[in-house]
Amino acid sequence: MTPDTAPQDLRFAWQALDATGAARRGSLVAPDAAAARAMLRRDSLFVVELAVRGPALRPKARTADVTLFARQLSSLLRAGLPLAAALDLLGQAPGPRGMPRIIAALARDITAGLDFSAALRRHPAQFNALFCQLVAVGEVSGALPTILARIADDRERSATQRAKVRAALTYPAAILLLALAITAALLVWVVPTFKQIFDGFGAKLPVPTQVVLALSDAAARWSIPAVVAIGAGSAALGALMRRSPAARVHVARLSLRAPLFGRLLKTLCAARWARALGTLLSAGTPLADAFDSLTHATGNAYFDRATADIATRLRRGERLAAAMRAAGCFPADVVQPVAVAEESGALDTMLLDVAALSDRQVDEQISTLASLCEPLVIVVLGGLVGGLVIAMYLPIIQLGNVV
Repeated sequence: MTPDTAPQDLRFAWQALDATGAARRGSLVAPDAAAARAMLRRDSLFVVELAVRGPALRPKARTADVTLFARQLSSLLRAGLPLAAALDLLGQAPGPRGMPRIIAALARDITAGLDFSAALRRHPAQFNALFCQLVAVGEVSGALPTILARIADDRERSATQRAKVRAALTYPAAILLLALAITAALLVWVVPTFKQIFDGFGAKLPVPTQVVLALSDAAARWSIPAVVAIGAGSAALGALMRRSPAARVHVARLSLRAPLFGRLLKTLCAARWARALGTLLSAGTPLADAFDSLTHATGNAYFDRATADIATRLRRGERLAAAMRAAGCFPADVVQPVAVAEESGALDTMLLDVAALSDRQVDEQISTLASLCEPLVIVVLGGLVGGLVIAMYLPIIQLGNVV
């Protein structure tokens, strides 16, 4: 076990007697046998047998659970509770399955003399480098409740933005997939019925009808292999993304250049980056040290690589604005204010202002996309289904005109 790794909890099977003398049994997770017995005593159970069943899985917590933890801990510290007592209180409160175990581990580390930021670093899946760095600054400055509240505010704002972007991207994608599914169903099951009717005409079919019939034959013949190929390709791409940092960077770069949505994603990433850096600087973190905590601040691998490049350029003596411009992923309306702020010495304030402005731009772009996608989806859906209907009924209309 390394200092930056939390000790792994154990699974225990227990048999006990309750207050009425009735036998009870079950299982629980605890750091050791003494802690397991204490947990059972809190539930008014007299332990008869306690057996270790091996190491427990690492606890997991959702992003929203971590944000709620930061908010609740900030409130308790502002109310005057010591850190260890506040953690004990939060750890005993009912909550999501994984979070109480994490909080209990933090409380044990604090009681053992570990700094709060060091205890958080033992759980990197829940508390990223930015979270831990801000907490470390808050511990040194004595403003831990304020820092935790700011962290919760930023995480809630980011969650709201992610939900808006997800909604803006999901709705048109879902409608288009539905349109493709309806079209495929018509090609596979409906069009062959018309083909049998057309074969009895003995006349040359219109070109649109011939095209649709050819597509129907191809769909019936290749639909299953195509689905298998798409599934295998998606699985291979997912495995490549997990194993190859270069692939993640390439896909992230392509996403920033995507039509319609690329500009929105770029503005969103720039807003997160500027807010994270501005928050670190306003908390008192030196500029050179702040970049160690920005490696995953945006959620975009291309921006993360640009962050590392900017840090390298700063160590060589370049100005921040010049390094951002050289990275090639920051919008001009983000770089220019940073250049002005470097001259005036108000970089932290300017970064937070830029982040707020970018947030408003994101909201405006989401509204614009939503207003554009609705008619676009209607046109595409109507074109696919309407084109099939017209192509199928065109021979019948022509035959009626001849008759």
